[in-house]
Amino acid sequence: MRHPKVLKWERRLKAVLRRIDRRMEAEYGDRYPLHPARPKEGTTANPAYDGLFNIGASFSGGFGSEHGAGYVVNIQMVTLERVDKALREEIEQRVAAALKADIPKAFPDRHLEVSRDGHTFKIHGDLSLGSV
Repeated sequence: MRHPKVLKWERRLKAVLRRIDRRMEAEYGDRYPLHPARPKEGTTANPAYDGLFNIGASFSGGFGSEHGAGYVVNIQMVTLERVDKALREEIEQRVAAALKADIPKAFPDRHLEVSRDGHTFKIHGDLSLGSV
């Protein structure tokens, strides 16, 4: 069982990630063919299950991280093709920039940052549940 405030916090974060997923689909969704088992973008109720992108985040305790606890951002491109490294980096930077712009709007009462953490990006900072 998870705390209701955690669920509310994560719903807000998921809404941000869904908006970013839609933007990435609009900008880059036609760059690679979809995995044969993957439906076309916009055909399922959840954007994590269709289109080229699956952008999500999962909580990490931050052990071994210079930023501590936070949400590790996962950016998947669901294709059988090899994704160009330069394009992948461009997409990751675009997602990080979108997060930096959108997170303060979704969580105006928090000081949250989006930083590179190893090979991924992490949302970290004030993760308290006091005013969710």
